[in-house]
Amino acid sequence: MLRMSMRPAIGRLTVLSICTALMAAAATAAAKPPAPGAPGAIHTWAPADKHGFGTSHQLASNAYFTLRAASLTEVYFPDLSTPSFRGLQFAVTDGKTFLDRETVDDDPRHIEPVAPGVIARVEPVAGTLKFRQVTQTARWRLTKTWITDPERATVLGRIRFESLTRKPLRLYVLTDPAPGDDGNDDRGTSTENRLVAFDDVGASVVSATPALGESTSGYRGTASDPWKDLEADKRLSNYDATEPGNVVQAARAGVNGVGSQTMTLAIGFGRNVSDADAAATGSLADGFAALEAGFDAGWAEYRASLRQPPASVAADAQLRRVYEQSLLVLAASEDKIHRGASIASPSMPWIWGTLTLEPDRRFSGPYHLVWPRDFYHVATAQKAAGDDPATDRLVDYLWRVQKPDGSFWQNTRVDGTPKWTTEQLDQTSLPIVLAWWLGRTSLEDWSHIERAADYLVREGPRTDQERWENQDGYSPNTIATEIAGLICAADVARENNEPDKADQYEALADSWQANVESWTATDNGPYSPRPYYLRVTKDAQPNQGTTYNLGDNFNRPVDQREIVDNSFLGLVLFGVKPWNHPTVLNSLEVGDRTSAYPLAVNTPSGTAWHRFTYDGYGEQPNGDDWDLFFDNPQRQTRGRLWPLLAGERGEYELIAGRDARPHLRTIANTANDGLMLPEQVWDDQPPPGETSGEGTRSATPLAWTHAQFVRLAWSIDAGEPIERPSIVACRYTGTDC
Repeated sequence: MLRMSMRPAIGRLTVLSICTALMAAAATAAAKPPAPGAPGAIHTWAPADKHGFGTSHQLASNAYFTLRAASLTEVYFPDLSTPSFRGLQFAVTDGKTFLDRETVDDDPRHIEPVAPGVIARVEPVAGTLKFRQVTQTARWRLTKTWITDPERATVLGRIRFESLTRKPLRLYVLTDPAPGDDGNDDRGTSTENRLVAFDDVGASVVSATPALGESTSGYRGTASDPWKDLEADKRLSNYDATEPGNVVQAARAGVNGVGSQTMTLAIGFGRNVSDADAAATGSLADGFAALEAGFDAGWAEYRASLRQPPASVAADAQLRRVYEQSLLVLAASEDKIHRGASIASPSMPWIWGTLTLEPDRRFSGPYHLVWPRDFYHVATAQKAAGDDPATDRLVDYLWRVQKPDGSFWQNTRVDGTPKWTTEQLDQTSLPIVLAWWLGRTSLEDWSHIERAADYLVREGPRTDQERWENQDGYSPNTIATEIAGLICAADVARENNEPDKADQYEALADSWQANVESWTATDNGPYSPRPYYLRVTKDAQPNQGTTYNLGDNFNRPVDQREIVDNSFLGLVLFGVKPWNHPTVLNSLEVGDRTSAYPLAVNTPSGTAWHRFTYDGYGEQPNGDDWDLFFDNPQRQTRGRLWPLLAGERGEYELIAGRDARPHLRTIANTANDGLMLPEQVWDDQPPPGETSGEGTRSATPLAWTHAQFVRLAWSIDAGEPIERPSIVACRYTGTDC
């Protein structure tokens, strides 16, 4: 489905034009023999725990790069829903006695750790999304600075290569192209100073100054794979990959490390080989220094348009760095072609990157898509920081993709094409709350708000999926958003001279507010004789021992009264219940300490929370990847801790009149060396070699986590959650009036 949705925008190359492109690319070099081994190993994407995410602020630069540990990983082109390059790394040899590679790229667990003997770090350059990677061994050091050309779809690296033994060494560039979100149907040719790869929807060209030397194109995992080729005799063969397959390429760099030599590497992208070559060639002609100045200027202009950081972070160097980086990540997560489309994460964790979900599945997903839920958190954070134009674009995008019946898709590609289509009523409610909070109450806005509110009237309060996306039923969190949506819609209705609609929405919201506890809180569950909220009830009968399968590899039926989470805090955060309501207080006690699977865990980064009891959405106990179809009770996958939930707890603490700064610090402490904030961190049972409180291989950076950090920082200054709809809190708790 992903492939079909992008082809109308990009177009097809005919068989004749493909052959023409291949011949044109090879015109400057002698014909090479065809590489053996087609199609090669099945393509997979790189692990999701990124240490860097970068692009120019300028709209003309519609290429977005990611970094992980030692190497460049996915590049997205032409939009943020389309990964088109799997990665690039380097290999070093003296041609005789040793061969070093930056990462171990064939790990069976798909972790790709840094290769033995290699030290790697990522350094973000303050105020931009420029990153410096340093990798080294006892024999050599590579310093790589990554940007994009502000005016072209080119990723640029300034590469400084140093031989620490002062003896000349050979540096090889290893690349893994994957045009059009599919790395299994590519062709490739290696010509003088160029590595060219293409399929029927896109192309990439890798070039350099000084010029690249000997080069080859082969198929991953076969004898023509350049890495295996180098392993055999420390030299490259001389192939073209003329049959479609999982093409991998390599070329010798024009520097030998003596005297700290520097090269500029360009990865140009286009809809065809000609466009990609023009991008790479033009960027090299302009030079790294000039393009770097433009890159820096674009981000400086953006920063100048924002408010000064809030006092909660301004005086603390660590908090301020995470705050400023978070705003850049949120800005970069908005697509440059489809304005207003903000993705959840530029990553593909676990099964979503290994492409084993379905037998014939060839495309990535689902994090680099648009989710109205994540959207809400991003928009409120950007509004707080002063990026008013972005918040308006985000709302405009929501209105463009709204379904005729008033609801919203579970997620869409950035062009609005639906991907997953399950109904999640919080994702229909939150756009209403966001529009009201932003003052978007015009007649045009009302037409969208009315359709969404009417859908809630028809379909609520039960939802096909709650916010953790794998259970249907009556969710206190979803119902909280529905109540807030209806009250906000009623206010907009009156502003647009629709008092009868307003009365209808308010009456229904009042009824749901009065009944939410009886629908979702049990007083005969195993954890307490007093009422506590459940994650969901299947039948609005919380005292019934109704069972369901949790999913995510937890394959035994559970009593709904066993499964708790802290999502009920939405009742407080959206103003539906007071913070000190007895059921709220008891539910916090149950979730944090009393349940069979305590949600709160103290880590070196601070206290963080699991999503819900027995959550299985995470790695296996030994660190192997989460897999939807994994079925081994001895290696049950385990959901870890979500830093964004520390932010939610911080907002609750503000409403209760307490200090939220420790929760802000917890989120900041989970940032990696590139200041990327993760979806999950290891809990008190990390696998061997991992550290509690540090990021797992989950989606990193996660826009929701970055947004929660920014918003909590502003809320601490305000003394209350800034996004809390006051009209709801006033009606039901008598506060914020």
